[in-house]
Amino acid sequence: MIAFSRREPETISLENALSAIEAGEWGRDGHGGNLVAARRAFPAAPEPWLDLSTGINPFSFPVPELLRELFTRLPEPEALRAVEQAARRAYRASESCAVVAAAGSQALVGFLPRLVPARRVGILGFTYAEHEIAWRATAAEVAIVEDLAALERMDVAIVVNPNNPDGRLVPAEDLRALAKGLARHGGLLVVDEAFVDFLPADASLVPILPEEGAIVLRSFGKAYGLPGLRLGFAVASADVAGRLRQVLGPWPVCGVAVEIGRRALTDEAWLAAARQALREEAAALDRLLAAAGVSECGGTILFRLVAHSHAAHLYEDLGRAGILVRRFAARPSWLRFGIPASESDKMRLRVALGIDRGRRT
Repeated sequence: MIAFSRREPETISLENALSAIEAGEWGRDGHGGNLVAARRAFPAAPEPWLDLSTGINPFSFPVPELLRELFTRLPEPEALRAVEQAARRAYRASESCAVVAAAGSQALVGFLPRLVPARRVGILGFTYAEHEIAWRATAAEVAIVEDLAALERMDVAIVVNPNNPDGRLVPAEDLRALAKGLARHGGLLVVDEAFVDFLPADASLVPILPEEGAIVLRSFGKAYGLPGLRLGFAVASADVAGRLRQVLGPWPVCGVAVEIGRRALTDEAWLAAARQALREEAAALDRLLAAAGVSECGGTILFRLVAHSHAAHLYEDLGRAGILVRRFAARPSWLRFGIPASESDKMRLRVALGIDRGRRT
């Protein structure tokens, strides 16, 4: 039996959550996870905060005892190649593809506009806003579209799969066909698979990645509960990968992330056990939300998206109880809940949702 350790909750406060977000204190898109801003917003909230605002595995991969030289030496090229090979096997990438390690998939999102010239960029929305932010910083025209077919005429097309925040899943074969169509006129498909790890293998484009026209981004920290390591990967053709390596430079990832990432990516038993534990905890969260009368409208095994007619009030009630969830300025009726993994956290959420006092209306 594999023992899991729960991540220590980050702490957040929300002194006037809406104004904190609008003032930019929460990050440029109001990302979750900023407990300093949350504490300012809700200074009277009890400690410690329960942070359910990020879609990160609450059962973290056990960090091994590490050699001191990982901190005192630059990462060896052989070690970097080893973690990339571990990712290749874990993601089932073919030998014809190149795997490139970076300091998190978000770093790759920011770098891509620097090495892929594009006049028209299409993003399948509503989705993770950092893709739009990164490309709007260039001279490209960026369009948010709702139809996969509308991406075919773009220079760069972006699909988050499964989607954040609603869990929408585009079949891998449809993405492969889109990539091939884009390649015919020199276009590129970017597929962000940050939340795909716990889905069946055929949900990922990586195993059937075409030789041209596509690049897949993978996150390490979300699935393994170690976002602070800042590790992610790009899977692409040799040409795109070569340009990406040039931009990233000789030491794109720290030695600690390389070593822990290699160990974790080769531990299939741990990942399988984590998947089962998350299924159980996600189901428990579903029951809890249903008991509160909150309607689920999407999500993945790492988060649940709900709709509520008074979502802003619910958000503030939870904040005053020291519980941070994710809100969306563009979708004011939506809230996203991460997975609470301990019985005490579930009880705390239950009380804050007022389940024992009856359902919310």
